[in-house]
Formats: sequence, C-alpha cells, structure tokens
Amino acid sequence: MASELATARRKRPAVRLFWESSIGKKVVMAATGLLFVVFLLAHMAGNLKIFFGPDTFDHYAAWLRTIGEPALPYAWFLWIQRAVLVVALVLHVTAAVQLSKRDRRARPVRYAHGQRPRATFATHTMRWGGATLAVYIVWHILDLTVGVANRDFVEGQPFHNVVADFQVWWVNVIYLVALLMLGLHINHGFWSAAQTLGIKSATRDRTVKTVGTVLAVVITGGFMIVPISVMTGWVS
Repeated sequence: MASELATARRKRPAVRLFWESSIGKKVVMAATGLLFVVFLLAHMAGNLKIFFGPDTFDHYAAWLRTIGEPALPYAWFLWIQRAVLVVALVLHVTAAVQLSKRDRRARPVRYAHGQRPRATFATHTMRWGGATLAVYIVWHILDLTVGVANRDFVEGQPFHNVVADFQVWWVNVIYLVALLMLGLHINHGFWSAAQTLGIKSATRDRTVKTVGTVLAVVITGGFMIVPISVMTGWVS
C-alpha cells in the first residue's frame, strides 16, 4: 500500500507536488509577497506625483495606459498587470489559509497558559491584517479605479478623484487603518519571506529585519502623506 502511494505521488506533476508541500506554499507566499512590495513601491512613487499638480498627475495616469505601445494595444499593460496581481493575490491568500489550517491540524490542542511562544504584535496581526487588506483592495478598486464607491468620480480625472475622495473623513479613516495594517504586514512578511528563501544567518537576519522595517515605514508613510495632505489642504 505504501509503495502504491509513493508511486502515485511520483506520477503527479512536479508543480503540483511543489504546491502541495508546506515549503512550496511558503515559497509561493514569499515570491508573491515580494512582487507586491515592488508594485507598492512603484505605485507609491506614482502617487507622489500628485504634489506636482493636476496636470502632472493626470498626465502620469494617462501615460500608464500607453505603456507597451505599439506592441500592446492601449491600456493592455494595465490589464495585464492587474491580471498578474490578481493571480498573485489568490495564490498568496490560498497558501496562507491552507498553511494556517495545517498548523491547526498539527496542534489541535491550544498552548497551555503561559506556554505560547513569544511573538511580536506584527506576528499576531498577520492573519487579520491580511484579511483586512484583502477587503480594502476590493474597496480601493471600487473607489478609485472603477469609481462606483466615489460619488464625485469623474472618468479621466484622477487628480480630482483623489482629492474628492480624501476630503471625506471616513474614507481617510478606512485608508489610514488599511495602511497601518499594510505596514505591519510588510514588516513581518519581508522577514518571513527572507527566512523561507534561505536568509537565516544572525547578521543577515538583523539586516533583513532592518530592511523590512524601512520598507514598511517608507511605503506606509509614502501612501499616507497623500490623504493627510488633502485633509490639511496642502493638496487641493
């Protein structure tokens, strides 16, 4: 029986075997997480163009739709990018949920009082922070991409849409809370991804934690400054 199971397992495609293993899921989470960090840095840099005025910001948004021309039709690059990010998000979330279930099955009995391993606040918020971010991504798309959640949305005028959006106090609360969750997620997730990819020495560990913290602060701060500037009247 054991030999039959081993034979059946060997017949499975290598990609499926990789995905079914815990280390495979962790590698997928690490790779997709790093992809999100690169995207967020680029997205943040683009958002900061709002401080150069509506003409510059709107021109930048229009330029994004021309990337790849004439090899790609108008706006195809953005749709390809969105498709890649959606697939990455599905893989990231699925791997996280499945790993969490495996952890619970491996230890069905909770830790005795006082015996739970020490963990940072960021570690404790990874699960709920990830869920919060998933919900926020849907809101963000409906709000500033599709425009159905922004009552003042005007097609083709991203500067106007951003300013109109962040003049609403509760929209800012949603945005800022989501960004705080994002910062915590990056701070711990970057270190976790490095561990999965084999960076485990004491010296490298300190460096990775520092880089993760810097990335978390830069990305969180870079995104936060936009709604704060709108709220304070710096951008209007």
